[in-house]
Amino acid sequence: LDDWMHRAAYCKIAKVVAVEKKVRRRRDDIIAAVELGISNGRVEAINNKIKVTVRMGYGFRNTDNLVALLMLRCGDCQPQLPGRPVKARKKGVKGAKSVAA
Repeated sequence: LDDWMHRAAYCKIAKVVAVEKKVRRRRDDIIAAVELGISNGRVEAINNKIKVTVRMGYGFRNTDNLVALLMLRCGDCQPQLPGRPVKARKKGVKGAKSVAA
C-alpha cells in the first residue's frame, strides 16, 4: 500500500492523485479492515432494508406502526402467527430454540 501511495502521489493523473490523498487519510482504517477481515456490508444491507420499509410505510397513519414493522423486518423476532403451524428454527441460529411440532 505504501509503495502504491508513493507512486500515485507523483502520478500526473489528477484523479489518481486525489484517490491517493483519500487513501493516505484513511490508511490506518484500511489496514485495520484488511487485517480484521471486516466490512460495512451488513450495516449497508440493514440500511437498505430500512429505506425500503420506510417507502412502504408512507401509508401508515402513525410512526408507531412503522417502527413496529422495522423491528419485525430488521430484528430477530419471529412471532407465532395465529392459525399457523409451529415451525422449528434452523439449527445454529443465534438465540434459536428448537420447537417440537
